Amino acid sequence: MKQNSNNKGKRVVITGMSVVTSLGLSLDEFWKNLISGKSGVSRIDRFNVEKISSKIAAQIRNFNPEDYVSRKQAKRMDRFSQFAAAAAVMVLEDCKLKINSSNDGDIGVYIGSGVGGLGTLESQHQRLLEKGADKVSPFLIPMMISNMAAAHVSIISGAKGPVSTTTTACAAGSNAIGDAFEIIKRGDAKVMLAGGSEAAVTPMGMAGFSNMHALSTRNDEPEKASRPFDRDRDGFVMGEGCAILILEDLEHAIDRDAKIYGEIFGYGLSGEAYHITALEKSGVNVERCIKNCLREGEVGLDEVDYINAHGTSTPLNDIVESIAIKRCFNDNADSINISSTKSMTGHCLGATGAIEAVASILSIKNGIIPPTINLENLDEKCSSLNYTPNTSVKRDVNVAISNSMGFGGHNVTLGFKKYVE
Repeated sequence: MKQNSNNKGKRVVITGMSVVTSLGLSLDEFWKNLISGKSGVSRIDRFNVEKISSKIAAQIRNFNPEDYVSRKQAKRMDRFSQFAAAAAVMVLEDCKLKINSSNDGDIGVYIGSGVGGLGTLESQHQRLLEKGADKVSPFLIPMMISNMAAAHVSIISGAKGPVSTTTTACAAGSNAIGDAFEIIKRGDAKVMLAGGSEAAVTPMGMAGFSNMHALSTRNDEPEKASRPFDRDRDGFVMGEGCAILILEDLEHAIDRDAKIYGEIFGYGLSGEAYHITALEKSGVNVERCIKNCLREGEVGLDEVDYINAHGTSTPLNDIVESIAIKRCFNDNADSINISSTKSMTGHCLGATGAIEAVASILSIKNGIIPPTINLENLDEKCSSLNYTPNTSVKRDVNVAISNSMGFGGHNVTLGFKKYVE
């Protein structure tokens, strides 16, 4: 495998990771449950779902924001920002990075979110209707807007380098990581806290997706509802959560003797220019996205060991992504392990790409492919590929890629590999 040449910018490694998910609030718990094939999906019990057809979600339980920030801070954050704040505290501990006046300008933040503070918007709109405009919280706007996860991470960490947000729907977390990667490559930062955060398991969030017939209604079997590539899938399962990665210039990481989980080598992008929610059926745009990622890292089609698929468990997405993978890799496709970890975490919208980046990197570090659970009868319209059904697989993983696709036609592929000096 060729290393990136100097004219392609700096090498970027991952030196810290954290997650807040329905499978766990720590990296170890998340990984243990993921490779065990545990589902994080259950019946919604936080609000009334009587008039919502989909009554299930991958909810995060036992999360207390005051374990990570003060009560005053937590009260001024929407849930999606609370997740990001918690993940930031954990990831800084994981990477052993101290931010102070000597380095704060070299460290930035890039956090994606698809919908931002939806819960706050709903509750304050209800207050407006019931109590009047003068009772709307003065914190409505700074709690609701989508950049606030990144803002709070910057404030908590002290990072004063580039700070930004992506809102590319379900590709937002992957876009944030990719954009942070490019920022370091071109020398505008030495370290970036990058990822995605989402908390859309709310009445409006569930009703909106449910009424467009995007969500599974397998309400009597929540743990079996998310079933990517299975012929009986009937929609995705909403999830919530956050993941943050520390991306770091390799030389900077070596100088501070940082532990290195792996290296990020590529960031592929493409657009569909087709439909507000649907992928174009030939898969050619997703194929191009994957090839763009591999080309940036000078990685061959025969070098990819694992693909963490977008794999939403919706009828069209799974078919098109499968076709795209087959188109892209041709005869090499059969030798690649593919899995959709959304079968366990649900679809966490703008956070999902970041969560799946963590899963991809851990598969490289630990030599284990997480499974696609609930895959009992493969849909014949999906290409006959190895979707790692139901049970994790031990395999030496040198190269992994992760696909994300967002409403509106935003395609992203991230590429990761083992770190080699």
